[in-house]
Amino acid sequence: EVQLVASGGGLVQPGGSLKLSCVASGFTFSTYGMTWVRQAPGKDIESVAAIHYTGGGPYYADSVNGRFTISRDNAKNTLYLQLNSLKTDDTGMYYCAKGYILRPTNSHVRGQGTQVTVSS
Repeated sequence: EVQLVASGGGLVQPGGSLKLSCVASGFTFSTYGMTWVRQAPGKDIESVAAIHYTGGGPYYADSVNGRFTISRDNAKNTLYLQLNSLKTDDTGMYYCAKGYILRPTNSHVRGQGTQVTVSS
């Protein structure tokens, strides 16, 4: 059974930083691309960053490019997302998803996400 458990979210002021982690199990993590997907109230589900299984070829949504950095540690079955210069628009629930996903659906926002709230 595929399990994806995200953590590291919290309440942060605009301009602040957070680092999210996602521990994966139930599949061979090192052979799959991975994606961070964001779900915010009243907005479409959005892939904010994706990374190939090698760690290369990162994708970033225009809204986060230059502020977020995706990375992975295949030895630890863990995906990361460094969030810098946070904005109120970054508020939402963040999930990690198996695969290199540019058009996420509701199926990609399952499992344990982590809430990021950016507010002064």
